[in-house]
Order: sequence, then structure tokens, then C-alpha cells
Amino acid sequence: MERCAGPGRAVEMAAAGGALCVALLVLTDLAAGYSFPANYTIQYWAGRIEQELDRVVRQVSGIQQLKALYDDHKHLFEIKENIPDKLVKRVAGDIEKLLDKKVEALKRLARAAEQFQKEHRWQDDIKGADRDDESSDGEQTNPLQLEFVDDPNFKVKVNYSYMAVQIPTDIYKGSTVILNELNWTAALEDVFKRNREEDPSLLWQVFGSATGVTRYYPATPWGPPNKIDLYDVRRRPWYIQGASSPKDMMIIMDVSGSVSGLTLKLMKTSVTEMLVTLSDDDYVNVASFNDEANPVACFKQLVQANVRNKNVLKDAVQKMNAQGVTDYKSGFHYAFDQLLNTTSIRANCNKMIMMFTDGGEDRAQDVFEKHNWPNKTVRVFTFSVGQHNYDVTPLQWMACANKGYYFEIPSIGAIRINTQEYLDVLGRPMVMAGKKAKKIKWTNVYQDALSLELVITGTMPVFNITVDNGQQNQLMLGVMGIDVALDDIKKLTPRYNLGGNGYFFAIDPNGYVLLHPNLQPKIINFQDLVTLDFLDAELEDENKEWIRRIMIDRKSGNITIRTLTKSLDERYIDEVDRTYTWTPIQSADYSLALVLPPYSKYYIHAKLDDQILQAQYFESLLPSSFETVGHVFIAPREYCKDLVKSDNNTEFVLNFISLMDTNTPDYQNCESDLIYNLILDSGITAKLVEKVWKNHDLHTLGLLAVFVATDGGITRVFPAKAAEDWIEDPEPFSSSYYKRSLDNTGLIFSTPYREPNSVLGMDLLNSSIGVLVSAAVDLRIYGKSLKPAVVGVKLDYEAWVSKFKILASNQTNRDQVEPRKCMPSSDCEMDCDINSEDLLCVLIDDGGFLIMSNQPDHWSQIGMFFSEVDPSLMNALFNASFYTRRESYDYQSMCGPSHNTDTGAAPRSIFIPTVSDLLNLAWWSSAAAWSLLQQLLYTFTFQLSFQADDTLADSAELRETSCVTKQTQYYFGNNSRSNSNLIDCSNCSRFAMDSIVNDNCHRNKCNVKERNINVKHTS
Repeated sequence: MERCAGPGRAVEMAAAGGALCVALLVLTDLAAGYSFPANYTIQYWAGRIEQELDRVVRQVSGIQQLKALYDDHKHLFEIKENIPDKLVKRVAGDIEKLLDKKVEALKRLARAAEQFQKEHRWQDDIKGADRDDESSDGEQTNPLQLEFVDDPNFKVKVNYSYMAVQIPTDIYKGSTVILNELNWTAALEDVFKRNREEDPSLLWQVFGSATGVTRYYPATPWGPPNKIDLYDVRRRPWYIQGASSPKDMMIIMDVSGSVSGLTLKLMKTSVTEMLVTLSDDDYVNVASFNDEANPVACFKQLVQANVRNKNVLKDAVQKMNAQGVTDYKSGFHYAFDQLLNTTSIRANCNKMIMMFTDGGEDRAQDVFEKHNWPNKTVRVFTFSVGQHNYDVTPLQWMACANKGYYFEIPSIGAIRINTQEYLDVLGRPMVMAGKKAKKIKWTNVYQDALSLELVITGTMPVFNITVDNGQQNQLMLGVMGIDVALDDIKKLTPRYNLGGNGYFFAIDPNGYVLLHPNLQPKIINFQDLVTLDFLDAELEDENKEWIRRIMIDRKSGNITIRTLTKSLDERYIDEVDRTYTWTPIQSADYSLALVLPPYSKYYIHAKLDDQILQAQYFESLLPSSFETVGHVFIAPREYCKDLVKSDNNTEFVLNFISLMDTNTPDYQNCESDLIYNLILDSGITAKLVEKVWKNHDLHTLGLLAVFVATDGGITRVFPAKAAEDWIEDPEPFSSSYYKRSLDNTGLIFSTPYREPNSVLGMDLLNSSIGVLVSAAVDLRIYGKSLKPAVVGVKLDYEAWVSKFKILASNQTNRDQVEPRKCMPSSDCEMDCDINSEDLLCVLIDDGGFLIMSNQPDHWSQIGMFFSEVDPSLMNALFNASFYTRRESYDYQSMCGPSHNTDTGAAPRSIFIPTVSDLLNLAWWSSAAAWSLLQQLLYTFTFQLSFQADDTLADSAELRETSCVTKQTQYYFGNNSRSNSNLIDCSNCSRFAMDSIVNDNCHRNKCNVKERNINVKHTS
């Protein structure tokens, strides 16, 4: 018969063991003569399903027996306490010590550099042969032939005997300035080496010069040899932050009719490159003007120059069109109104206006007299863009009369250098301030250019301290930087004593996370910082807003809150209790926090002093024992520094066993606590197999496997052959089922996740669908509560569908051979077995994902969000408040390749001359022709510039990009708790709800991704 497309369903929620969060939904077009099941009938079916699942799971998994085993072996471990305040202060102190060592090295380098430059004798006639430089010269001509060796700390080949130098391709290496720079900076090599001798843990030490020269130690080959090198240290995030103080910048662009064609494209690219020079400490806005001024984007005031806001401005700039007449006054009035507005948040340090135009005669003097004179608190920088015959005197006057500078950008090749020169001007007050301005700054997270690791960098400005004719020099020499790998900081934070859901995180003064388990960018833009706000890393609420604000203010504190947390697989949300404890890191502007659930207050610390018992328990890890006590996966943790890692867990187990054959857990290169906990859990779980699992016929019970996972890092799967289809992460703390089980008090369902229209490759004739059902082991030992393990079973879907149909039927006896079939009448209720052709029955979980169905055509859709299976039903559940919907955003998503249009970035869109132009010899000698050739050359080098991978620029458009995706989340609403509801629907018989869902189920939430939806940040 034709199925009803609408949401006429009966719904029942059942709680297994007090927390089975599934809904039984029943749909029909009533067959002639039959009656729709009554609410109490559906509730009865749900109760039977609950009881059967609870009986099988708890009986076979041995959850009670495992509790007893832990209690019997409590003499082999002690219960230790996590004291949040002590933990967070200890880790903050360890991080401070790590950073303090880098700070001392930075100060030593900065002092040395300033002294070397002061003692250097400038040579006007210097030549390449006169350089006091024997360092590796990147891709320079005739570099030293050095031997490089692999270094695990740097992740690349290095040479500790030399430092290296890098100079961008677009800088002439033979110029007098560059040669003198190379001469005096050569002396830094000895300081680099001394720093490493005092602190062998130092990573890259770098000096970025204001001239574009980069000195770095130790030496390593610079980038792919077949690529044109446009890397410029002055455009790197760490250099920009270290070389300038916070600033408020208003960019105004002349978009009058005279600005068209190539000039407009040059202007768009110039503004885009100008935005690159800004950091998160700056505030910016961009406006266009002709006879009136308007913001190019949706920002009505200055906004923080973070990655997200700059991308919004860049996109808006590329969409501008030129028309109208030029009126400088309209642009400057708008700019001053923005900069002098005291009602909005801004840097309130340096204030400046950047005007890009093709030229004009007006000097807008009355505007400056009104807003900026005589104090001249706003600097004005003017940029003449394109090749033209306008008088530039007015532009020069405006800049000089307002403590600014005038620049010319005649072609695309002049953009990079001229859009960053203003930093030298802004650096002069810093140099004049002397020691007051020489502060250590720590960046947020970004990708290192050499090792491509995520790092933070400590920076310190280097000043020219020479005195000319009694006057202090006002030039900045550059910025000194020292990297700290993010992994090195993570190693200082305890991980495995905090349980599956405890973690540390750290934020900077802007609220961006430095450490956080959810800081996992899928694609990293090499030029930008990795910025993820704490409120975007977690599900935002008022308590977390307050925590963020207090941490930014560098205060200590703690609070226990009830909050929402997203599951690791991003399918569910749970309402949980968490204690947040935080304190500032004194040697940097970071603040550190610890997040602990209540069940992680205590943890097990093994005491396996008996070597005979160690050996006995260790045997249960051996592959030779797998057939007897189940297959063992061990978490890929760093048990020993000598342990060879492998992505293949079986190989990793063998490597671990081999290492333990020649060393004891107390070996100096090993983490004995980790190893002892692993061995203890292996022994206890092996006894669970012997006492419980072996005594059950899993096939008869409709089970594919039974399993246990522990905080100690053991995952044991029985029987061993079931490990062949085991797809869960061998690290329990990285498994969604494990983390969710800890946060809930009952059974948790985990189905294979299915994307809409995905190719499942699931052949039920040759393999079975497995549905995990798991629960946490809640221990109470010595009066202390903790959850050290999770147990569960893997349901054979096909077998349990048969059970499901019988349990949701009129059959009254589990052992009854055939269901009771009644004749069509008003007294004869339909059921999910006999009437399966007319009655559709499904189980969906608390997140809205399909678990089970009596319809064979649904079997390939198990694990799919139910809206993809039956949109009308899910919509009815939402409209009836059975589910509630919430939207959130993922700021670290990866989207498919997008194709550029003619409004794209300027380097990919060039001026195209007409056929008549090409045939005209005079055109080839014009400025436009030369500008086109320059643009083509720059476009070519721009596309082949230094990048982290070897992907050709021609295929750049085909690469996936970072984007923001919208997530729609569903979770049980208030009506899901009601006991009896009846809702009519237009194209189905009726929709009945009868729920017995408990509090825990009500808290469980859902997360469903809607991919590739771009969202622009507007705050």
C-alpha cells in the first residue's frame, strides 16, 4: 500500500535501567477494520523493549560483576583526589617556568642585536664578498653545503652549527642596505648557540629585520626549492604584533568614476594587503566614498581586526564598483566620525586614516581644522594608486600636515612594500619610549613557516640605539622571536588523571583559546593566526561569558555550573555538571583553566609492587591470549619515550610488549603510572571475561560482541573475531560512546553515522549492522565515587529487529512461537509485527537518529538523522515540542572548493586589453602595457609563492577551504515528558505521543551538521 507521507505517528519513550533514551514511533494509514494501538498499548510495548534491553545488556556486560572485581582488587590501587585549585596553579606555574626560559633568551638576543648594530660601521661601498656571513643562505646563490639531520623536536632536518638567512624574492639581495644588514646580523649566530646551550628545549630563534631579512637558528633548508619565495617576515603575525602598538585604523577608498579598470583592481588588492598588516590588538573599518561615504561591509563602527572580521571586509572590498565624483571631504568626515567616536570599544592608542585614491586637487583643509588640528591625534596616510598624470601635491600635503606619510602604488608589484611601510612610522614612538616599550608579547596560536607545527611566539622589539649628532635614532631594527610548540605546553597539563571529560584550556587577552580539546582547525591559513573564541569552542551560555570575562581580567576563581556539552562526534548534546577553576599565567597574558566533572574528583592509581602479579596480568595483553580473553586494544599513549608509535594498534601493542620485555615499568624513560594502570586494567578486565562473558551464548542473545573500555587505556572486545569489525578509537578518551556514557546514568546507543545519500557498502547477507549500547561503571570505594570504565554490547541489528517486532506486538509470551493475529475489527489493534505492511514502527534516540525499524528498506539508513529518513515526521515532532531545535556554528569547518569570479582577489583578475589595443604599437609603449606586464609577473609569482604544501597554484581553486558551518541541534523538549498526547495531522490517520522519558533522557541533546553554509561574523 502507499505509505503516508505525513507525520501521523504514535510515539513512546522508554527508559531502560532508568535511562534508555529512545522513542518508539508508530505510523499508519489505518487498514480497513483495524484500530490504531491505544496509548497504553504503545506504552506497554515500550516497557517490554526497555526491560529486554536492560536485561540483556546488564546481564551479559557484567557491569555489576566488574564493580565487584574492582572492589576485590582495591588492595592493588589507591584512590587519589584531583584538587582543582592546586592542579591549575601547579600547571600554570609549570607553563610560567617554560615561558620564563624563553623570555630570558629573548632579552639576551634583543640586547645583543642592538649592541651589534650600534658597533657596526656602515659601508656605502659594501659588496657581497665583504659580508661577515657564513650562514646557510636558503635558496641564495652558492649556499654552504651543509649536512642536515632529522630532529624530532623541530620535525625537520636541521644543522646546529649554523644559522640561516632568508630574503624574499622581491627584495634585491645586493643592495647596500641588505648587505650591511647581513653584515651586522651575522654576529647573532653565537648568541643563538649560547641560548641553546643554556636551554636545549629551545625551538626556532628568529630575528625578523625591518628590511625584510630573516635570520633563524638552527639552519634548515627553506621551503620547496622549486617555488618562488615571497615569504616576508614583516607580514607574519608574530612580527606584526611585536613591531607595533595597538591601533585604530579607518581605511577610506575613492570609488569615483575615474577609479576604474586596473586602478580599481590595484586599489582593492592594496586594501586587502593593508588588512593583512593588522593584528587582533587592532581595530579597523573600511569605507568607500565618492560624493558620499558608506561602509563597504555591514560594520557600522570599528571592529576588532581578527581573522573573521578581516575576511568580511576583504570580501566586501572585492565587490565594490566605481561611480560618481570624488569628494575627499565626505570620506574624511566619515573617517573622523568613526575614529573619534568614544561610545564603542577600540584600541585607543594609535589612530590613523588610510586614504586610497587615484588623485585629486582638494586638500580638505577645513575638515582637518575641525577634527584634527592643532593636536593632530589622528595620523593621515595617503596612497596614490595607479599610473596617471594628476598632481600629487595635495595628497603629499594632507599626509605631511597630519603626521603621516605619502606612498605611491603605480603597479601591483609595489603593493606589498608600500602597504607595510607605515609600520616604520608607527614604530618611532616605540623607539623613543625606550625601555617602557620593550615588552615581551606572546602571540596566539599560528602555523610555523618551517616545521608547519602550531606554535606560539614570544616577541620583543629591537631598537636602533645609535645617537646621530646628539639625536636619538627613531628607527626600529626589527623583532626578535622565539617559538614554543603548542604540544610542549600540552605536555605540561595532566591528561589521564582527569578522566574522559576533564580538560585544561587557556585563553589570551582577546578570549581566544590557546589550549582547548576543541581547538582542532581542519584547514589552517598560513598567513593568519588560528583564532577560536572560548565561547565558540564550547556551547555558549551566561556562565561561560562571565568565566571568559573574569579570565581576561586575569583573576583567579572557580564555579560549578550546569551547562551543555557537545559530544565528540558532534551528534549529541548533554546537559552536565562541570566545575571551572582558573588562574592567570604570570609570565604571559594568558589565563589557564581546569574543567572537571564531579565523577573525576577521584581517580585510580595502581600499586602493582608484586612482580609475579605484574607478569600474570601482563599476559592478558599478549596476542596469544586474545582467543581466550578477547582482543585487546591499548590506547596509543606515550608510555615510554622509546616506544615506537604506529597507527596500527596491533603493531603498537607488539611494540609495547617488546619494550616491556627488555625494560620494567620503572625504567627512567617510561611513565610508570600509565603502565601500571594499563596492566591493572588488563588483568581486571581479563577476569571479567572468565567470570561473565564466557558464560553467555552471544549469538542466541542477538549480540555480535561484548566490550569494556577503561580510563587506564584498555579496550577489550570479546570474542576476538569481533575486533575485525571494531571501528571505535582505541583511545577511550577519544571515543564518543565512552565520553557520553560517563556523562549519563544509563544506557547510551551508538549507531554507525550515516550521511544523507551516502554509499553504505552494507551487505546484510555477508555482514551485520552493529549498534553499540554502553553504560558507565559507577564505583563507590572508601566512600569515594568515580567512573573508571564503560561496558557494553554490540547488538546484531537483524536479530534485534526480529525481537523488536515481537516486543512491539500483541504477543504476550516471549516464548510464544507465533504472534497472535486477530481478525479485522474495531477491537483488533494493529501491531508492529503482524501488521508491518500497514504499520511503520521505528526507534529513534534522544538525538533524533534512527536506531531500529520494522521496515527492511530502513535498514540501510540506521544511524541517519531521522529528518533525512522522514522529514515530515521529524517536523511533526518538532512542531509538537517533542524535540526542541537549537542552532550553533562551527568556526573550524572545511568546505568544498569555490570557483572564483571576476570579483575575486585581484591577483587572479587582471586588466584585459582589447584587440585594437594589442594591434596598436603605441599601446605597447604606454604605461598601461607596462603595468599589465608587471601585474602578470606578480600574478605568476603570487600563485607560486611559498606555501605549506606542494600543491600547484593552478589547482589552488580546487582545494578545500576553511569556512563557518551552521549546525542545527535537536533535543527532547518539554512535551517529550508528557504521558498522553494526541495530535491530528492532515494526511495521516493520527499522531499519538505517550512518553515515560525520565530526567536524564530529557537532558540528552542532538547535534546535526548542515555542511557548507557560510556564515559571516558581524561582531
